[in-house]
Amino acid sequence: MRGKFFFIPYTVWHITQRCHNRDFLLRFNKDKRRWLYWLFQAKKKYGLKILNYTLTSNHIHLLVYADGRRWVIPRSIQLVASRVAREYNQRKARSGAFWNDNYHATAVESKKYLHRCMAYIDLNMVRAGVVSHPCEWLFGGYYELMKSPKRYALLDLRMIMRLNGMSEIVKFKNFYFEYIESILSSKRIERDSKWTESVAVGTKAFTKQIVKQLGYKARYRKMYKGQGKWFVRDGFS
Repeated sequence: MRGKFFFIPYTVWHITQRCHNRDFLLRFNKDKRRWLYWLFQAKKKYGLKILNYTLTSNHIHLLVYADGRRWVIPRSIQLVASRVAREYNQRKARSGAFWNDNYHATAVESKKYLHRCMAYIDLNMVRAGVVSHPCEWLFGGYYELMKSPKRYALLDLRMIMRLNGMSEIVKFKNFYFEYIESILSSKRIERDSKWTESVAVGTKAFTKQIVKQLGYKARYRKMYKGQGKWFVRDGFS
């Protein structure tokens, strides 16, 4: 299992991973809980810095920060994906792939682009019509952020505040709550593929720097601008 790009250190990455053939292999809560369990183990074992996440019935969103250790994110994804797949196949007496071969990773700039990406992830199940508010979805980062569990917490709150340019968690929670409410009020919750299919999203300077750092891996990608942000994606679309 591999990503489309190497992870650039000191960068936020939005990772999306789909079940094989988009099958609904995560439709049962027990399987979602096992994914969360193994994500917690990856956090403990490798020090994965988790900024947000949400699980649906056939894919996952994971927002993480890459520190100087390039292997942390790939190993974490491998651990979670392999253990979830193994347990599911054993329980169901099933064989074959559980996940698509590739997961996709999009570099996201900090501060305003970061909380916009966080909101896009948190509103996933609202877009799907499963819940009316992200606080109702038990398998997402918004629920954890607002409930502040004392055990098995996945989110790195210090890193979230730092990357959003804030120093107090209460202020960030209030800010983010109001931000989510403003999006829901405006009904601007439609799918935006920039967050899930691009190489990078942010300012022009940020996206140019990501392309430069990726080198030949981004040689067929082009920069575009839309909805107040720059993004890089395939030049053939």
